[in-house]
Amino acid sequence: MTKVLKNISGDRTIWAIITVLAIFSFLPVYSASTNLVGVVGTGTTLGYLLKHAMLLVLGFVIIYATHKIPYRYFSGLSVLLIPVVLVLLIYTLFQGKTISGVNASRWINIPFVGIGFQTSTLASVVVMMFTARYLARNREKKIFFKDSLFQLWIPVGVVLALILPANFSTTAIIFAMVLLVAFLGGYPIKYIGAILGSGILIFTLFILSAKAFPETFKNSRIKTWTARIENFSSPNEDANYQAEKAKLAIASGEIQGKGPGKSVQKNFLPQSSSDFIYAIIVEEFGSAGGFMLMILYLLLLFRIVIVATKTDTIFGTLLVLGVGIPIVFQALINMAVAVGLFPVTGQPLPLISTGGTSIWMTCFALGVVLSVSADREAKIATHKKINDDNPLSVLHEAIG
Repeated sequence: MTKVLKNISGDRTIWAIITVLAIFSFLPVYSASTNLVGVVGTGTTLGYLLKHAMLLVLGFVIIYATHKIPYRYFSGLSVLLIPVVLVLLIYTLFQGKTISGVNASRWINIPFVGIGFQTSTLASVVVMMFTARYLARNREKKIFFKDSLFQLWIPVGVVLALILPANFSTTAIIFAMVLLVAFLGGYPIKYIGAILGSGILIFTLFILSAKAFPETFKNSRIKTWTARIENFSSPNEDANYQAEKAKLAIASGEIQGKGPGKSVQKNFLPQSSSDFIYAIIVEEFGSAGGFMLMILYLLLLFRIVIVATKTDTIFGTLLVLGVGIPIVFQALINMAVAVGLFPVTGQPLPLISTGGTSIWMTCFALGVVLSVSADREAKIATHKKINDDNPLSVLHEAIG
């Protein structure tokens, strides 16, 4: 164990935060898994807890392995993975998997493992790496919209178009994050405005086409999106069953909470171990516990920004922001849904909600962030060693 800890590099605060989140997740997952046992009708709470533990262990293996890869390799890797992502998304879109009678064509099964894999989560990380690569390579050049259209926006647009029919919320998050990174990367604002307008227009045309030709878009989830938006603005409690149960759980938790494992609404709230796990956390640990959890994610965002600002290269900076900010953004959306500030989106709480794909891709993204941080640490250590081996160099630097 000591040997492993010595080989861990990168921002220690980030390591601490993700470890605390992972360890804490066992409490709400174990509590909320009683709902899974009741709904699915198979398995035990201990079995679901052990599965979650195995997914987290594999997730930390992914973090460790990823953070050992020099971050400059992710530039070329993103180009290689874009075609792979496109193939996976096309397969996912047309294989038409259903879960409990509900369309869930964003999932594919991993052979011999029995775990569903949500290909859009992999696509989100790859798209952000690909965007950071383009912006870094063209940082010192004059950008022409036509060139960037073919080199950046068409590949990104195709990926988003393949995700959209089955997962609008993920598409919107990726699109927003790409525009944010493009802005931070110095991409011309007038072109960003054009891309934003085009995205809204294409989405509007998609909605109109799907409503005009429902048979052609039978695997899309447009009815689900519109229902969620309508329910969000509707006072009808029956239409807002999930949201109302989440609010009830949060209200009953008060400040101090009912205590670990003592949630009542976990037995009535659908997706209590994934999409609405924050409501269960607040019910059991109170608004104080929910607030502390939010502080942890905001602290993670702060450390991600620190790593980005201390990176020597523009690619490293944009890479960290591109793969790191969406993690915190997703967490805040999950919390906003639970407290009724946002329509239901189906976004899990990173590192806490059950689900292998979400955990693995979050860990991969964090591994990338830590890889950038580790690179800077290695350069500082090398520079210090040179100074220690050559004491005169310190004097030269002081004189200079």
